[in-house]
Amino acid sequence: MTEENINQGTSDSERCDSRETWIKVIGKLGRETQLHLDERYRSFQITDYIIHAVSMMLAILAIFNVYYVTVLYRDLNGIVENMDSMHANLQVIRADMVEITGTVSDLNSHISNMDEITGHMGSMTTRLSNVRHNMDGISEHMGAIAEEMGLLDTGMSNIDYRFNNMSYSVSSMRYETRQMARPMSIMP
Repeated sequence: MTEENINQGTSDSERCDSRETWIKVIGKLGRETQLHLDERYRSFQITDYIIHAVSMMLAILAIFNVYYVTVLYRDLNGIVENMDSMHANLQVIRADMVEITGTVSDLNSHISNMDEITGHMGSMTTRLSNVRHNMDGISEHMGAIAEEMGLLDTGMSNIDYRFNNMSYSVSSMRYETRQMARPMSIMP
């Protein structure tokens, strides 16, 4: 063998060694790439599981939110119905108070006739001295009753005025509650 043959043999063996080295490097890169791809696939699977779990929780929360909005809508409708009922009852009470005020006024006018009765009683006192003494006491009490009935008439008028104000306030509250409940009516 000549030196050329030896050099040629050496370069052939070097070429084989370099090829083997390249094959090993490429193989190692392929294995590392495959490991990286497998790891990435596992990471994507975990991420998918997490995304699905969070999506399920959000769906459950959405269902609860819809339920609570529905309950709130029903409660607001109940409040509006109660306010309607309260308004109707206040109207009945107002009418009753007007009637009571009229009755108290009639009673006051009847009590004003007590002065005449007192006058007639005075004429009877000349004949019956014992009756006169008792009738004077009644006369004093009737004056106090007449005075108190006048105060009662004033009080009933004041109550009637306040019930009118309450009726107006309840009407306003009912209107405002309906305004608040109106956006909820579009919910199922």
